[in-house]
Amino acid sequence: MAAALRPLEVLLVEDNPADARFFRDALHLAGIRHQLSVVHNGEEALAFLRGKAPHAGAPRPGVIVLDLKLPRVSGHAVLAVIRLDPELRDIPVVVLTSSHASRDEERSFDLQADHYVTKPIGLDVLAGELKILEALARRDRP
Repeated sequence: MAAALRPLEVLLVEDNPADARFFRDALHLAGIRHQLSVVHNGEEALAFLRGKAPHAGAPRPGVIVLDLKLPRVSGHAVLAVIRLDPELRDIPVVVLTSSHASRDEERSFDLQADHYVTKPIGLDVLAGELKILEALARRDRP
């Protein structure tokens, strides 16, 4: 009998509560065992990733799902910090954004985003995209 996979630690950086609920529903629909943490702006995302108050002891995410249009610190700025930090740079980052601007997608990939998904998206389509996200996060981990 194969050992069960550990729950995937997912950090969702999303300022819209409705989008966060939609993402949570898609995770369940995809059947991904997960532990979801949600932060609401770029500044809070960086505090979470660095274990700063009020996120001391926060789990290291297996994947980060990042909106671009965030208050305080933009998603692109958060992505740049992640990729420059030796402790964080190996965490897969999926951009999930309402931006249809090609320059935002290009900049995200220039900053080494692993995947880019544009909202709005159907629940079943997002669930399929989350299977890709899970594969990214588990590629070198049980």
